[in-house]
Amino acid sequence: RRNSSSQKLAMLRSTLLRRGVAVAASSHGAGGLVGRRAPQQLRLSSTSVTTKPARKGLSDARRPFASALPVLEPEPASQSFLSSNAFPSILIGDDGGDELVAKGSFASAQAAFIDPDPQAVQELTEAMDRANMGIVAHFYMDVELQSVLQALPNQKRVKISDSLVMGDAAVKMCQDGATSIACLGVDFMSESVSAIMAKNGFGHIPVYRCDERKIGCSLAESAEQLGYGAWLTKASEHENPLHVIYINTSLETKAMSTNIVPTVTCTSSNVVQTMLQSSAQIPNLTLWYGPDTCMGYNIQTMFGKIVEHWTDEEIKTKLHPEHDRATMKRLLDNLNVYPNGNCVVHHMFGAEVVETVKNQYPDAFVTAHLEVPGEMFEVAMEASLAGKGVVGSTSDILNFITKKVGEAAAAHEGRDGEIKNLQFILGTEAGMVTSIVKNVKNILASNPSAKGKVTAEIVFPVAAEAVMVDGESEFGIVPGVSGGEGCSTAGGCATCPFMKMNDLDKLVDIANTIAGDDSHGVNLTALQPPRRLEGKFINGKPAVEVGVESIMHMRTLMTDGAFADELVDKVVAAGASRK
Repeated sequence: RRNSSSQKLAMLRSTLLRRGVAVAASSHGAGGLVGRRAPQQLRLSSTSVTTKPARKGLSDARRPFASALPVLEPEPASQSFLSSNAFPSILIGDDGGDELVAKGSFASAQAAFIDPDPQAVQELTEAMDRANMGIVAHFYMDVELQSVLQALPNQKRVKISDSLVMGDAAVKMCQDGATSIACLGVDFMSESVSAIMAKNGFGHIPVYRCDERKIGCSLAESAEQLGYGAWLTKASEHENPLHVIYINTSLETKAMSTNIVPTVTCTSSNVVQTMLQSSAQIPNLTLWYGPDTCMGYNIQTMFGKIVEHWTDEEIKTKLHPEHDRATMKRLLDNLNVYPNGNCVVHHMFGAEVVETVKNQYPDAFVTAHLEVPGEMFEVAMEASLAGKGVVGSTSDILNFITKKVGEAAAAHEGRDGEIKNLQFILGTEAGMVTSIVKNVKNILASNPSAKGKVTAEIVFPVAAEAVMVDGESEFGIVPGVSGGEGCSTAGGCATCPFMKMNDLDKLVDIANTIAGDDSHGVNLTALQPPRRLEGKFINGKPAVEVGVESIMHMRTLMTDGAFADELVDKVVAAGASRK
């Protein structure tokens, strides 16, 4: 169901008002956004501020415009922090305090909600208890929602993670007695969670999304085009073909792919392991990776650098015991990448961002998700080879930052000296900052003598002033959006518009409705995962089972360290049938 541009803007205005964001008329005639506080204050990117939004709780969502404005107070920050103005950032641990220091309006918008509203925590806690509900959420939820989830007292019923972990976490919650699961992500995630639960005997427990509308994904939709099927048909004509499909795809896509060519699902955490192990197990393998074009090209780049720079012994000890330079070269030569798929968030970390990173952040650690374009990936790859960066999944990025701050804190334990400020370029979705802040604060709290001596600055590679698309505007964009709801003309698209459809108020309403309170107007049936395969069959087999098959192959790899003979036999048989 699509909304008109005016409806979308009205909905966005309503959402921002609820979050304490000031909304004003645009000079272009449509409802524009001027930020969470006075725009002239927000646009002083060299001014460091702490923010104290005047949020009064969920029950006051429609309070008057004036009361939606937050309090803004100056906060001292180190001179080195103020001297760099290229990208907005959040400083953690300045002067040994727990307050965050935000530079730039985009960072201020994130920092404003890192400390959760106690009333929101209480309301969600009570609603969850009444509903006997568990919550699995992706790292890319907005800061307000994540901070509340992190503060819930029963953490056995909450998991914030990447997509690989969400399904397993939901199963554990069901084993713990949960009778419903809320899945906060996009639609393919709720599909996968529901399917994994069913495979583990919990198909009777309902899974609910957080919006009645379709929660899409640009990457998943790129695999639903006719071109993807044609590409797979071409794959099926080659010797021993194996399709490695990114988990960011619908169950329907996975089912249709499996019907054309042997298929295994992967995530950004295990895609390299998937390729290495399959090529070690299956002779004369041809690999077909999709639909994420950037990730596929980046993996080709990575393998090329390994072949060029690593010895056979390094490959065997650091990468895979059954590989050497010759086998890696053969794998690279037989790795085919779908050319037309990308993520709207990671696709924006392009050449302009890279130039700024190189020129203005020479000493920073560079992190990059595998989905970013090649320019950003190569910078992070070079940094990682020198111990100054990481390329990988959201979990890899979080673990890297946590490790580096932990090492710095341990090195400063019991010592005097100058402040050690670690800068991290966050080459992925900005929602990651919530978990990063939590981990860094925990490290500094556990190393008291390092407080005030070690700080971590999380740099968002976007312009300090973001913009949003406006379909009714003559110019196509509305300037001055500083809440991070859109993308930047001078930097990246740091927040995923699909992930941000998950809403804290709606989550509370869902829990209350499950508990029997029908006063919130929630249609639980409309919140269930997509059922496009329900009642359908592929070659006499339920289509849902066909769709889950590739996921189960992935789970076998993660559990046993190798693929089952069933998949190996299918690949070899597919190759033999083409001879």
